[in-house]
Amino acid sequence: MRLAEALILRADVQKRYNQVKSRLTANAKVQEGDTPPEKPEELLRELEQLLKEQGSLVRRINRTNCAVAFDEKRTIADALADRDILAQHRHALSELIESASVRQDRFTRTELRYVSTVDIAALQRQADQLAKEYRELDIRLQELNWSTELVD
Repeated sequence: MRLAEALILRADVQKRYNQVKSRLTANAKVQEGDTPPEKPEELLRELEQLLKEQGSLVRRINRTNCAVAFDEKRTIADALADRDILAQHRHALSELIESASVRQDRFTRTELRYVSTVDIAALQRQADQLAKEYRELDIRLQELNWSTELVD
């Protein structure tokens, strides 16, 4: 099984888990004298099976991510961490840009005027560069995911 296939399976298992959990919650209480549409015991067994399946997939994915080289200096796990940091950094800059860019078209009664304390254009260039690095890293990760076999 390829890594990308395992990632797709993991997402599918997570989706099924959320559905079963929701069904379980819906069947947890009924009016006295009624029976639930589905048996909670069966749903609990299905939930436990999905958790076991997810645990197995996650362990195999993590082993693969730690064992497979991404480039000469990093494993896939290292590259994923770098990608997450790029995303967080870009997100923080985007929020700062948005806060600093809010224009005040109307003045207050005391005629106070607000001005930006940061160079919005420079921050936008930096955020754009981070977005580009994120996309390039993500593309390389996706390519590697489709060519890498899972480590057992």
